[in-house]
Amino acid sequence: MISFGLAAFFLVLTPGPAVLTVAGFGASYGFRRSVVFVLGIMLGANIVMLAVMSGLAAVLLSAPGLRLLLLAGSTAFLFYLAARIAFAGTRIAFIEARHPPGVLSAVVLQVLNPKAYAVNTALFTGFSFAPESLWFEIGAKLLIANLIWFPLHFLWLWAGVRLHALELSQRWQRVINLGMAGALVAVAVLSAVTLLFA
Repeated sequence: MISFGLAAFFLVLTPGPAVLTVAGFGASYGFRRSVVFVLGIMLGANIVMLAVMSGLAAVLLSAPGLRLLLLAGSTAFLFYLAARIAFAGTRIAFIEARHPPGVLSAVVLQVLNPKAYAVNTALFTGFSFAPESLWFEIGAKLLIANLIWFPLHFLWLWAGVRLHALELSQRWQRVINLGMAGALVAVAVLSAVTLLFA
């Protein structure tokens, strides 16, 4: 159970599309106006968890053509985001927020997020701690994941708000951009490999 909790904690710290968007809305709209978006991200995360646990995601991904199409589209999207961040110059380049955050857009983002499927597949098919009671283990994993991910997403939101308030030098802004871009590329590659060979 402890190893599951630690894995859930460290996996959500990896900057994927959801957390970068949460931070971006925090930087663009502030904390209070972005809370609704975080709630949508968590709703979407639970939809993905249920899709993985029920086997629906496995059924959809078992069709070779559909699997490759979804994988290619999701990976291309992550590389696109990484390129936007890397080439943003000296500006802190969280995902640009053109519209006020909403629940539906957050749910859609999370449901289409390949990292969410890779993470949940790893968490819910591994880290067995109650093999004699499947329903207890599933319920416990859902509870633990939400207890960890909910505050961590709010931490990302707060980080976006705080980072926007800082007046960093151009050099440090470039370093942050390249670091975020590199993390997104790593997420794209890991997600693709995980889903391709799952």
